[in-house]
Amino acid sequence: MFTGIIKGIGRVTGQEPVGGDTRLTIDAVDADLGHVAIGDSIAVSGVCLTAISLDGTQFEADVSNETLSLTTLGSLAIGSSVNLEGALRAGEPLGGHMVSGHVDGFGVLEEKTDDARSWRLVFSVPAQLSRYIAPKGSICIDGISLTVNEVDGARFGVNIIPHTMEHTTLGERAVGDRVNIEIDVVARYLDRLHGQG
Repeated sequence: MFTGIIKGIGRVTGQEPVGGDTRLTIDAVDADLGHVAIGDSIAVSGVCLTAISLDGTQFEADVSNETLSLTTLGSLAIGSSVNLEGALRAGEPLGGHMVSGHVDGFGVLEEKTDDARSWRLVFSVPAQLSRYIAPKGSICIDGISLTVNEVDGARFGVNIIPHTMEHTTLGERAVGDRVNIEIDVVARYLDRLHGQG
């Protein structure tokens, strides 16, 4: 379980094929992951991965072909930036919202405009995900917990403050870029319960 409050930006320093899957090496020098141990979960741009080795500020994680094909991790290259968050520990403040690290699909950045000191970003998502997105609800984009401003069909908008732009990979995103989307887990369960009604 994660909160969507990013602890820092990491950089991909290695990609190695292992038995048909890929082993990523990520330098987490800008993230406070000092409490992470081998076997712990780390959200990498919103994708829950398991740390299989640790060496100073770097960790390795195996990524299956399934994950590579269904998330933006499949398009990473050496030097790519990723958002990092260690798993929530008992007693820590929730901060954002409940995030599982299980990506539901891709979103696409459609618009990026200045709004005073902030930015307004508009994303599109597949139609099957749009039903779970509500104004003033929570959404997780590349592992970042955000509040939805407005929804228009399969498009929704968020407002990004300077701190978030500077301390996450959103500052590097351009119109047309794909992002990982995780819908609010509460919306998913409510939909399931309603369907059972």
